[in-house]
Amino acid sequence: MKKISVFIAVIATVLSISAVSAFSAGSVKDEDNDGRIDVYDMILAQKRGRSAEELTALKNFILAVDDYTINESCILEPKGTVHTGEGTFYGGGYVGGCAMLDPVSTDYWIVAMNLADYNNAQLAGAYLEVTGELGTINMLVTDLLPEGKKGDLDLYVDAFPLIAPVEKGRVPVSWKIIPLDTAENAPVCYKYKEGTTEYWCGLQVRNHRYPIAKLEYLNIKGEFEEIKRRQYNYFESDKMGKGPFTFRITDIYGQVIIDEDIPLSYDDTEIIQGHVQFPE
Repeated sequence: MKKISVFIAVIATVLSISAVSAFSAGSVKDEDNDGRIDVYDMILAQKRGRSAEELTALKNFILAVDDYTINESCILEPKGTVHTGEGTFYGGGYVGGCAMLDPVSTDYWIVAMNLADYNNAQLAGAYLEVTGELGTINMLVTDLLPEGKKGDLDLYVDAFPLIAPVEKGRVPVSWKIIPLDTAENAPVCYKYKEGTTEYWCGLQVRNHRYPIAKLEYLNIKGEFEEIKRRQYNYFESDKMGKGPFTFRITDIYGQVIIDEDIPLSYDDTEIIQGHVQFPE
């Protein structure tokens, strides 16, 4: 399927309208009958073989709006929300974290997060700005701190002295989620789990600007179906088939993007480039 690259990097744009105003747009049709015209209708129109004239009219209609799709049910917190807790340190390495993000780039300090904030892997791969009495550093969430209270972080041993005197061991910290810097000029990526086939699939979304709240795929009925997430940071399904896939991804701020033509891979070491990225 041809990528809808003209849709502002295929970031879904939505206009909520009545059925009457939708059909007054001539050949523009509400393909999924949800009372609005959006990029999801474009995907279905392509699958249904609509004419070039119909697709062009639909494209122009959607491009006339420049608001990003917002899924309010997925919003975790406002951007810039500051959390507080206690910071400790551990000597774990850059492999084997509960978020299963191996290999982790050594360009990032890594940190383990308490269970409440980790929230069944919702903040796996989150990029944090962590502040202590000596300064502020950026860190990547790759692991769990099971015994920690909400707000607590366990910093990599070499990172801790950058925010507090190491002899204190346990210190007050504040932190907030910030955009992943590698996402500035790169799309989201995908990694399949060992054992993936067309009959069962484990999938991670990587290089996302903000943490992921929800992942859906476009099924054979032309409907987006949610993929269940595991605490070890893989979305798993036995219904997806052999691909290629169209994914709808929602971040913790309710921002929605659609990524098309993502192939299935049986190689669990391969990082597959997507085509879109979340807005700032």
